[in-house]
Amino acid sequence: MMGVKLGPAGVPLSCKGRTIVEGMDDIIALGLETMEAQTVRLIQPQHFEQYWQAGVLANKAEFEMNIHGPYYSELLGNRVERGRSLAKIEATLQAARTINARHITLHTGHYGDFGRGTAANEQAANIFSSIVDRVGEIWHDDEDEFPVFPWIKDGTPSKIGVETSGRQELWGSLEEVIEVVNHVEGTIPVLNIAHIHARGHGRMKTSEDYGELFDMVRESIGTKEFYCHFSGVEHRTGNAMHYTQIKKSDLNFEPLAEFIVEDGGWLDITLISDSPLLEHDAMYMLQNIDKAKHKQLERKAREDRRRALAAQTGTSIEDLQRREEEMAKLRTQSEQEEKPAEEPKPEPAKEKKKPKKAPAPKKKEKEDVFSFDEEDDDDLF
Repeated sequence: MMGVKLGPAGVPLSCKGRTIVEGMDDIIALGLETMEAQTVRLIQPQHFEQYWQAGVLANKAEFEMNIHGPYYSELLGNRVERGRSLAKIEATLQAARTINARHITLHTGHYGDFGRGTAANEQAANIFSSIVDRVGEIWHDDEDEFPVFPWIKDGTPSKIGVETSGRQELWGSLEEVIEVVNHVEGTIPVLNIAHIHARGHGRMKTSEDYGELFDMVRESIGTKEFYCHFSGVEHRTGNAMHYTQIKKSDLNFEPLAEFIVEDGGWLDITLISDSPLLEHDAMYMLQNIDKAKHKQLERKAREDRRRALAAQTGTSIEDLQRREEEMAKLRTQSEQEEKPAEEPKPEPAKEKKKPKKAPAPKKKEKEDVFSFDEEDDDDLF
């Protein structure tokens, strides 16, 4: 059966404490199973104890920890820019070992002087290959430290996640990411659905769209393991502007939930909520998956009933289905015919409702969404 793990990108908003361990406790209490720690800034030595405790808890509770590297990277820049980015990434790699991270998500950055094409992809592949080597070195660093990091002895090093980007001027289209991951062992594609949607001018609409996406990745790199980010997104002209809560976006989660439940039995998928509402939208995704499961069970029960009835009455299943559809049509018709008699009643209520829905709170909601993203102004999508 399918495996889906859900969790937020960072410590939950509702968490009173701000440490990773307190965040993990809250996430587990919500019934979620994973998180992605955010290491946007360098990790200070005084945080080591907190990170190590998080690693111990993840190991004991079989909780999947992941980590996000610096948001601003210039891996395709000149030597100085690249060196600066790799120094920041080094801190993330060290933290990944300490917190027992399964995946490390990294951005590549602007195309630089390479422009799109083979040269940029080859450079990206070389850089990610050296990062994978470095993870291996860090992971198998010092025999004496194994008692401190029990998960390292038997575990495998964190996988390096190459994230799809949401803007045309940044390296990281779906095709580019797959091309590089194909050539570099120890890497995985990080499918940021909001970015793929924005870069494709709003392309993720139906469960079939998700079927095509996951099939394409599976056929290209032969994986059943998927690491995905999901959020609402505001986008223009093929570029992601900023993340929004899921309900305020043209990127709906229902089609993905439907795909996971109906056709995703083969998937092992980690879904990280990037939404400004973090754990709230992670819970919203969980509810949607449960709803899709419920619909699937109802449909199967209907089919079983039809089959049994067909066997009893000697009628074909198709005939019974047709009859059911006709009955449903008649029901809706008669409901609509009855409606006009009741129509005059709701009108005064409608008028009353209007003052309640004053435009002011609406604006406020929008401002809330924007304010969440203000600190991310320098970050690259």
